[in-house]
Amino acid sequence: MTELAGRTAPRLRLDPTRCDGAGYCAEIIPELVRLDDWGYPMVEPRPIEDPRLLRLASRAVGQCPRVALALTAQPERR
Repeated sequence: MTELAGRTAPRLRLDPTRCDGAGYCAEIIPELVRLDDWGYPMVEPRPIEDPRLLRLASRAVGQCPRVALALTAQPERR
């Protein structure tokens, strides 16, 4: 697990049941989100360590019209 300043680096999470494929997230942070063939986001699961990307991810979470994105420090479950 990656740590920043004694804490786990956050990850961008998507709730696909809430997403309607508006695509704002991919426009805001294409480094972590790309759209599939149907226009739905596919989120990169890696921890966000770059402060600039963290700001953009936070902006994408705030702009999501369906509240389908979240920033979380919990590790991905398999």
